[in-house]
Amino acid sequence: MPSSKETSNLSAGYHDKTPIYIDEEILQEAVLEQGLQDQAEHIAKQEGIIFKEAPRLSLEYRNIQKIDHLWEFSALTKLNLNNNFIKKIEGLDHLVNLTWLNLSFNKIKKIEGLDGLVKMEVLNLSNNHITLIENMDNLMELTVFCIANNKLHQLNNVVYLRKFKKLFTLNIDGNPIPEENNEEKYTLFLAAYFQQLKFLNNVFLNEDIRNRASAKYNLDIEEMNQEELHAQQAAEEKRKQEAILQMHEDSFVEQLNGDYLYKNIIQNDTELKKLQCLPGVDELLEAFEQQLVDLCNQLFEVGLAEYKRRDAEVASFFARLDIDVTDSQSRASKVLADFQTEQKQRTLDLQQAAKDEKKSKMDICLEEINVLCYNLMTVEFQLYSYLEEMIRRFDNNISEMTGSFSETAQGIFVQCRELEDSHHQKVTQIAVTTLEVVAKGEAEDDLPDDVRMLFLDKNTVMDTLAASHDNHLQTINDRETQLVTRAEAWKVALIKGIEDTELKRNRKRIADIHRHADYLREQLKKLM
Repeated sequence: MPSSKETSNLSAGYHDKTPIYIDEEILQEAVLEQGLQDQAEHIAKQEGIIFKEAPRLSLEYRNIQKIDHLWEFSALTKLNLNNNFIKKIEGLDHLVNLTWLNLSFNKIKKIEGLDGLVKMEVLNLSNNHITLIENMDNLMELTVFCIANNKLHQLNNVVYLRKFKKLFTLNIDGNPIPEENNEEKYTLFLAAYFQQLKFLNNVFLNEDIRNRASAKYNLDIEEMNQEELHAQQAAEEKRKQEAILQMHEDSFVEQLNGDYLYKNIIQNDTELKKLQCLPGVDELLEAFEQQLVDLCNQLFEVGLAEYKRRDAEVASFFARLDIDVTDSQSRASKVLADFQTEQKQRTLDLQQAAKDEKKSKMDICLEEINVLCYNLMTVEFQLYSYLEEMIRRFDNNISEMTGSFSETAQGIFVQCRELEDSHHQKVTQIAVTTLEVVAKGEAEDDLPDDVRMLFLDKNTVMDTLAASHDNHLQTINDRETQLVTRAEAWKVALIKGIEDTELKRNRKRIADIHRHADYLREQLKKLM
């Protein structure tokens, strides 16, 4: 292999050409060059290349300026983009199966755009203009990381990589790190802080280096280990809490455990403060809060229980779906295998047939291809029909579950409104009594002046009470509408997603059958 210097010179010579962008023509050419042979190449040239099935793609030395048009390469595991003009890491979000990425010898200044590459194992960013190691938190499968010949200047920044527990090869050679020429502050430091590391800058970290590193930085490492442990525990606790909150949202009952609804009611009630100073109102509010919280907790528990039922039903459906699709694929494979066994003999007979017999034998072969196509279509139609009925039954089950839950929730919200009505009547009675007291001039001395003035006018008091009651009911109604609407929207989106996915699978399968039959016919024509 050429040295880094030689590669750099080659790159410089190639980069004399005008920069270009990735387009479909470039991608088709690259895929054909790198992976398609025989039948696959024939189909690709006739029907178009299926990018989503390509496992690897090499686009080095093509003067590419921007990463683009890669969204179809969902099966891609290896991508080579070295020696180009790329300035920014982008356009990789859909490459969820990528394990190997080479972006060396480009013009990249910042590490970014890697969040979706959770399967990444080997990453080469050498010979760029990167100043900071960052934005790699999701690359927990990383084993090899090369960032040599960049512009890193802080050794402590390299410690960011400690989180990658599978990392065993690291190359940061050729960066302007001040400690690079000091073994104790560089090699021993990194050997100590990366205890799982096997190779640093292409040099094996032997036992002697390990022992010296451990002796020098033992206390620092222990302190860092403790800090990382605490951080890990805090992060784990945060993840647990986020998972719990997500489950509450998926159950459509988030913030119904406790006094959230009560607080929303009070927060939205601008008239409450005028009434709260009346004798007995605080006690009524306390009782109202406790009863409302009890109803909310009841709804919350029902929501969680119904979520578990729905989740089990969804998991069971997809498990059955996978089994049925796999079974259908097995039957189709058997049909195809039987055909291939018999077709091999028919093809041999065709090749050996006398000239006057060739046409009749060709007709037999072509007819058998038609039969194969029919048999494969039959298997696919049987699967599609079965899954259509299966989806219909699943739709009915999920609709029944969400409908039942919505009815239960609406019943509890009815109780919430009844509770509010009762509370309103009691507050109204206190207000009427206060009106009479104020009218007689017998009001308590500690009654605020603005409240005293309010209770001089009965109509204003009644309007205030009505506005407060309406606000309470509106808050309850809004939460009920939110729950029922979201539950229905979830169900509709789930079923539609399943139907769309199955339709797409079915169309692809039919296209594959026709394409394969066309290929078989073309192969036969070559024998005539």
